[in-house]
Amino acid sequence: MHSFLTSTVLALTLAAPAMADIRPDQAAFRDLYKELVETNTSLSVGSCTVAAERMAARLKAAGFKDDDMRIFGVPDHPKEDGLVATLNGTDPKAKAILLLAHIDVVEANRADWTRDPFVLVEEGGYFYGRGSSDDKAQAAIFTDALIRLKQAGPQLRRPLKLALTCGEETDGAFNGAEWLVTEHKDWIDAQFALNEGSVGVRDASGKKVSLGIQAGEKVYQDFRIEATNAGGHSSKPRPDNAIYSLAAALVRIGQYEFPIQFSDTTRAYFTETAKLTGGEMGAAMTRLVANPNDVEANAIVSKDATYHSMLRTTCVATRLDGGHANNALAQRAGANINCRMFPGDTIDNVLAQLVKAAADPSLNVTPTGDISPTPPPPPLTPLVYGTAKTVAQKHFPGVPMLPAMTTGATDGRFLNAAGIPTYGVPGRFSDPDGNGVHGLNERKLVEGLYEERDYLFDLIQAYGNSQ
Repeated sequence: MHSFLTSTVLALTLAAPAMADIRPDQAAFRDLYKELVETNTSLSVGSCTVAAERMAARLKAAGFKDDDMRIFGVPDHPKEDGLVATLNGTDPKAKAILLLAHIDVVEANRADWTRDPFVLVEEGGYFYGRGSSDDKAQAAIFTDALIRLKQAGPQLRRPLKLALTCGEETDGAFNGAEWLVTEHKDWIDAQFALNEGSVGVRDASGKKVSLGIQAGEKVYQDFRIEATNAGGHSSKPRPDNAIYSLAAALVRIGQYEFPIQFSDTTRAYFTETAKLTGGEMGAAMTRLVANPNDVEANAIVSKDATYHSMLRTTCVATRLDGGHANNALAQRAGANINCRMFPGDTIDNVLAQLVKAAADPSLNVTPTGDISPTPPPPPLTPLVYGTAKTVAQKHFPGVPMLPAMTTGATDGRFLNAAGIPTYGVPGRFSDPDGNGVHGLNERKLVEGLYEERDYLFDLIQAYGNSQ
């Protein structure tokens, strides 16, 4: 009996939120964060609209007027609305700072998860739940910041704008960020925007290794490569076979290496990472920055898949289709080639290299799906980068800040292309395994979330009062 009671108490202790030792303002933030995570915003059964309305209600309770906010969307996507809100500054001529976060999440199947993905669980020093990291942590931090600043009264020189959008995680959804840029840029226009996309690093022991500030991201673009043929009866094979032609071209594309490219961001990243890494890898990074044509250094650095991707455009076959019957020669065979293009690399340039790598003029290679903008990376200005570093010295003393380019893609590409420089703000740290983002049992370190919130609140105020 004693053993049963002990086990029961232990289980309840693990399941209960550890709130006794947090500040009152952190408790209020946790409540907002919990509501946002527990609002299912997956495309299949969830609703960004409900989440946007709930965040709007919190802003209104803090004193925002109806004229300061708008829920936006389109009729044919009624569950994918977003929210835009404005906190006015004291200088009517000052340009705004935009806080951008997406509130939609990747699908999560309850049967696969250890815990309900849409119930915020605090356990073992982590918050568990779909979106607990990507990107509802930042959406909650930004919303909470506007609430705190509104309640404190006018104090920032610049206006702050908040955009909580849907559609970042799923093709075919209503993409709120792209729509805002296209249809109502005036609602979000700003000197620059703060966004997701930057990740600091913790080692296996939990020690903070480095902060990251993201300036530039690779651009997602699919291409289709297709072979066609007259076909015929499978009992009479011919040398010109659509499947074989496609397969040979895919092998050649797989062996093709796009040339190394550097931006100011990645050059700074590899320069500083070389100092932290040391050894053969660090020396190779230093050599490669000095000479991108150093074949030996390239081979060493590119052994790491992340570094390899940061150095160049990459393209990889992800899907295959072909043939129409088991007893017939294929009349058509195709594949999807998924490319992550270096910032500023053009679709025409990547297409030309794919055609060259395929080395078969009988094949057709074309970009497919939405055509992504290909903006160059935003500059690492003293205002953005310098301020972030200065504030970080208070919150994360001794932790170096590294400029970084994400190898994935965010909605920042739409804003950068529209002339709003967009940066992935520092403050977030990731475990070596990536914390289950886009995967199972997504989690966010509790202490890390509160630290990130404190840092970003100070950073937002510093930007808001900047000249």
